[in-house]
Amino acid sequence: MTELKANTALPAPQDAAAQTPAPQLDPDAVRARRKRKAVRIVYLVLIYFVMSFLALAMVLPFYWSLITSLRPDSEIYALPITWFPSSFTIEHYTYVFETIPFWNMLANSLITTLVGVFTNLFFGSLAAYAFSKIRFTGHKIIFNIMLLSMMVPGVITLIPTFYVLLHFPFAGGNDILGNGGIGFYDNLGAVILPGCIGVYGIFFMRQFFASLPDDLAESARLDGANDFTIFFRIYLPLVIPGLLTLGIFTFQSGWNNFMWPNIVLQSPQNQLLTMAFKFFKTTLSTDYGPLMAISILMSIPIVIIFILMQKYFIRGVALGGIKD
Repeated sequence: MTELKANTALPAPQDAAAQTPAPQLDPDAVRARRKRKAVRIVYLVLIYFVMSFLALAMVLPFYWSLITSLRPDSEIYALPITWFPSSFTIEHYTYVFETIPFWNMLANSLITTLVGVFTNLFFGSLAAYAFSKIRFTGHKIIFNIMLLSMMVPGVITLIPTFYVLLHFPFAGGNDILGNGGIGFYDNLGAVILPGCIGVYGIFFMRQFFASLPDDLAESARLDGANDFTIFFRIYLPLVIPGLLTLGIFTFQSGWNNFMWPNIVLQSPQNQLLTMAFKFFKTTLSTDYGPLMAISILMSIPIVIIFILMQKYFIRGVALGGIKD
């Protein structure tokens, strides 16, 4: 009986994968997939080539300024030009510190720039909150008028702005009517006041406030909070990436301000660092070594700030660009 059961036992099932025949791939589908892969590779190569070329084009002027500031004078004017100096020198940097009051100019530039950053962030965010979260009469009309003012070239407002600062009441010996003195002329306030708040900053920060829900403000008002409490304790911490991004933009704009300080500042003790370029360039000649040296020195703060805040800068631009 046992032998019969053994003889009649069912055969062991074979592997299902071995029984199932391998699917036959369509040759056309294979060629199409390989073609798509080749096209993608070519596309990526072109993208990286174009991006590398653009990056090189942007870095090249900075590199040329750096090596020019470290070349001896004999190599700056030598032909043909060389992309790497045979020897390095810091004599141009030494000449800069000996020729101009560098540290005084640096202090003036930092004062005007940092004050401008603080006022733009503070007043700009306040105005942006008002335009986005407070529905007062005519807020859309006022905001649109402000946007239209951005289309006016800044050179058109130079003379009116200079006149206002020159006749500012109780400034620089002026009376209540703005007469009798020089106002803010030849004063750091003439650089700070026109740039203490900008329409672009208000528009930029409004994008962030508009993206936040209004329910936060309504809930806080039910608990008895006023608008200043709602702004400082609820909304302001949520728009920090926007504040940091606007701070970078404002710092760069104020740090590179050149034309307006040359109009309103005259005394050596009130001059900014951007005004140092005129000491190394005349109508007859240009001293390229010190000129490039001061350019490199001026670019250092911008590079440091961008490196330290690059993460917040990219995040702020991305968030601000997708809001209504």
